Amino acid sequence: MKDCLFCKIVAGEIPSTKVYEDEKVYAFLDIDPKAPFHAIVIPKEHITSAAEISSDNSSLIAAVFEAIAKIAKNENLEKGFRVVNNCGEEGGQTVGHIHFHLLARRNLGWPPG
Repeated sequence: MKDCLFCKIVAGEIPSTKVYEDEKVYAFLDIDPKAPFHAIVIPKEHITSAAEISSDNSSLIAAVFEAIAKIAKNENLEKGFRVVNNCGEEGGQTVGHIHFHLLARRNLGWPPG
Protein backbone atom coordinates (compact mmCIF):
# COMPACT_ATOMS: atom_id res chain seq x y z
CA MET A 1 0.00 0.00 0.00
CA LYS A 2 1.58 3.22 -1.15
CA ASP A 3 0.82 5.45 1.86
CA CYS A 4 1.54 2.85 4.55
CA LEU A 5 4.45 3.65 6.90
CA PHE A 6 5.43 -0.01 7.32
CA CYS A 7 5.16 -0.75 3.58
CA LYS A 8 7.57 2.17 3.04
CA ILE A 9 9.96 0.67 5.61
CA VAL A 10 9.84 -2.71 3.84
CA ALA A 11 10.49 -0.95 0.51
CA GLY A 12 13.54 0.81 1.98
CA GLU A 13 11.99 4.26 1.54
CA ILE A 14 12.16 4.89 5.29
CA PRO A 15 15.23 3.74 7.24
CA SER A 16 14.98 1.15 10.00
CA THR A 17 17.26 -1.02 12.07
CA LYS A 18 16.61 -4.49 10.72
CA VAL A 19 16.77 -7.46 13.06
CA TYR A 20 15.33 -10.07 10.66
CA GLU A 21 14.21 -10.46 7.08
CA ASP A 22 13.08 -13.28 4.83
CA GLU A 23 10.87 -13.44 1.73
CA LYS A 24 7.64 -12.92 3.73
CA VAL A 25 8.59 -11.13 6.96
CA TYR A 26 10.52 -8.04 8.03
CA ALA A 27 11.44 -7.12 11.62
CA PHE A 28 13.05 -3.94 12.90
CA LEU A 29 13.75 -2.20 16.20
CA ASP A 30 10.98 0.04 17.52
CA ILE A 31 11.96 3.73 17.57
CA ASP A 32 10.17 4.19 20.93
CA PRO A 33 11.06 0.98 22.80
CA LYS A 34 9.00 -0.19 25.77
CA ALA A 35 11.54 -2.83 26.80
CA PRO A 36 15.31 -3.26 26.43
CA PHE A 37 14.56 -5.37 23.35
CA HIS A 38 11.55 -4.15 21.34
CA ALA A 39 11.15 -5.17 17.72
CA ILE A 40 8.25 -4.74 15.32
CA VAL A 41 7.57 -7.85 13.23
CA ILE A 42 5.43 -7.50 10.09
CA PRO A 43 4.42 -9.43 7.03
CA LYS A 44 5.85 -7.76 3.94
CA GLU A 45 2.45 -8.01 2.28
CA HIS A 46 0.01 -5.38 3.51
CA ILE A 47 -2.73 -6.60 5.85
CA THR A 48 -4.47 -3.77 7.66
CA SER A 49 -5.13 -5.46 11.02
CA ALA A 50 -5.86 -8.75 12.78
CA ALA A 51 -9.50 -8.19 11.84
CA GLU A 52 -8.45 -8.75 8.20
CA ILE A 53 -6.86 -12.18 8.70
CA SER A 54 -8.49 -14.76 6.45
CA SER A 55 -7.80 -18.17 4.96
CA ASP A 56 -6.24 -16.29 2.02
CA ASN A 57 -3.54 -14.59 4.13
CA SER A 58 -3.25 -16.56 7.37
CA SER A 59 -0.10 -18.30 6.09
CA LEU A 60 1.62 -14.90 6.35
CA ILE A 61 0.70 -14.69 10.03
CA ALA A 62 2.14 -18.17 10.55
CA ALA A 63 5.33 -16.95 8.84
CA VAL A 64 5.45 -13.98 11.24
CA PHE A 65 5.31 -16.30 14.27
CA GLU A 66 7.95 -18.60 12.76
CA ALA A 67 10.14 -15.50 12.35
CA ILE A 68 9.46 -14.46 15.95
CA ALA A 69 10.80 -17.83 17.13
CA LYS A 70 13.92 -17.35 15.00
CA ILE A 71 14.44 -13.80 16.29
CA ALA A 72 14.06 -14.98 19.89
CA LYS A 73 16.73 -17.61 19.29
CA ASN A 74 19.05 -15.20 17.43
CA GLU A 75 18.68 -12.56 20.15
CA ASN A 76 19.12 -15.05 23.03
CA LEU A 77 15.71 -14.32 24.53
CA GLU A 78 15.69 -17.66 26.37
CA LYS A 79 14.40 -16.07 29.59
CA GLY A 80 11.16 -15.18 27.81
CA PHE A 81 9.45 -12.57 25.71
CA ARG A 82 6.03 -11.08 24.99
CA VAL A 83 4.28 -10.74 21.63
CA VAL A 84 1.63 -8.01 21.42
CA ASN A 85 -0.79 -7.12 18.63
CA ASN A 86 -3.06 -4.10 18.79
CA CYS A 87 -6.13 -4.21 16.56
CA GLY A 88 -8.12 -1.13 15.59
CA GLU A 89 -8.29 2.32 17.11
CA GLU A 90 -9.77 1.24 20.46
CA GLY A 91 -7.27 -1.62 20.59
CA GLY A 92 -4.40 0.84 20.40
CA GLN A 93 -3.33 0.24 16.79
CA THR A 94 -1.59 3.36 15.48
CA VAL A 95 -0.22 2.07 12.15
CA GLY A 96 -2.65 0.51 9.69
CA HIS A 97 -0.46 -2.48 8.83
CA ILE A 98 -0.71 -5.59 11.01
CA HIS A 99 2.31 -5.77 13.26
CA PHE A 100 3.49 -7.60 16.32
CA HIS A 101 5.59 -6.08 19.10
CA LEU A 102 8.27 -8.45 20.36
CA LEU A 103 9.35 -7.29 23.83
CA ALA A 104 12.02 -8.81 26.05
CA ARG A 105 14.94 -8.40 28.43
CA ARG A 106 12.90 -7.16 31.37
CA ASN A 107 10.25 -8.63 33.62
CA LEU A 108 6.96 -8.15 31.77
CA GLY A 109 4.31 -8.45 34.48
CA TRP A 110 0.57 -8.85 34.02
CA PRO A 111 -1.57 -6.94 33.55
CA PRO A 112 0.60 -4.81 31.28
CA GLY A 113 1.12 -1.29 32.51
